[in-house]
Amino acid sequence: MKKIIVASIIAAAASTLMAADGAAIYKAKCFSCHGEKAVKPALNKSQIIAGWDAAKIIASVTGYKNDQGGAMKGVMKPIASGLSDEDLKAVAETIASFK
Repeated sequence: MKKIIVASIIAAAASTLMAADGAAIYKAKCFSCHGEKAVKPALNKSQIIAGWDAAKIIASVTGYKNDQGGAMKGVMKPIASGLSDEDLKAVAETIASFK
């Protein structure tokens, strides 16, 4: 029984340590085009994404992953394709928290 409890604690700790960091992902992949708190139209071509809810962000980025989208498709597809579902959810929640 002790082994099961210890294994459960270790698994929970590993899961927490490996959880996606939305703020770090935003800084690494989004900040340079979307700016501080996502208030800048990327390359003066995109919509300002600050204020979007997480579901809208996830849908938009998933569209880019699936080769859909407008003027920013060529820029966004490689970025979007590099995000796991967990990463996308984390960064979407981070962007949605910008007010």
